Amino acid sequence: MPARIRFAQIAAVAHVTLSYPKRFNAMSRAMWRDLRAVFERIQGMTELRCVLVSGEGGHFCAGGDISEYPGFRFQEPSLRTFHEDEVWGALNAMLACDVPLVAQIEGNCMGAGVEIASCCDIRLATESARFGAPIARLGFPMAPREAALVAREVGLGTARQMLLEAAVFSAPDMLQRGFLSRIVPDADVGTLARASVQRISQLAPQAARLNKQTLRALMHDQLPMLLTTAYDYADGIEHREGIAAFLEKRAPTF
Repeated sequence: MPARIRFAQIAAVAHVTLSYPKRFNAMSRAMWRDLRAVFERIQGMTELRCVLVSGEGGHFCAGGDISEYPGFRFQEPSLRTFHEDEVWGALNAMLACDVPLVAQIEGNCMGAGVEIASCCDIRLATESARFGAPIARLGFPMAPREAALVAREVGLGTARQMLLEAAVFSAPDMLQRGFLSRIVPDADVGTLARASVQRISQLAPQAARLNKQTLRALMHDQLPMLLTTAYDYADGIEHREGIAAFLEKRAPTF
């Protein structure tokens, strides 16, 4: 099967699947470009309430498609284009997405997989999942923007071990280090990931988008920029419904 990013929509939930099973869903250049296009599309889909990001065939993502590397990595302009335009373009589209993102992580989550997972809001992993970025074995560093993203999400100490020791961590390790939201039995990950998506989908969607905007501004020291519009939701339908439902002792309808 060709390397691709599969997109499906079921009601208010988008399913984004990294699909290159013969290489444990390693990211090709075309997949990075497709991932960016998918998330730019998702950002404009106002009906969506949640996105589930997963890999095909029992793995999340084993890294980059190394078979492509000799064709572009040895020339500075093409290497820069790959990381700054293709890879970061996709990751930035995920980071800019206002819809909540849930990662369902199985098997290998290496390099590019850790970067993609780092863009997600909730990260569920199987007990057998493995995490790392052992690219020092390939003779190159992690690109600066990507390293900053990973270090922020996994923690600077863990990033140092991943990049300098080529350390690989278990799911319990990554839960303890704060990267994972939860670890689950391998056989149950699909069911529990969908349950997480369902819980998010039942809550106020506009509130979720506003929360993501606030958290994103906080990460970039841009919180003051939001203050002029922070309370524009005052007369909003969701706001009124949530308060009314609480006072009337009923479930809200968002």
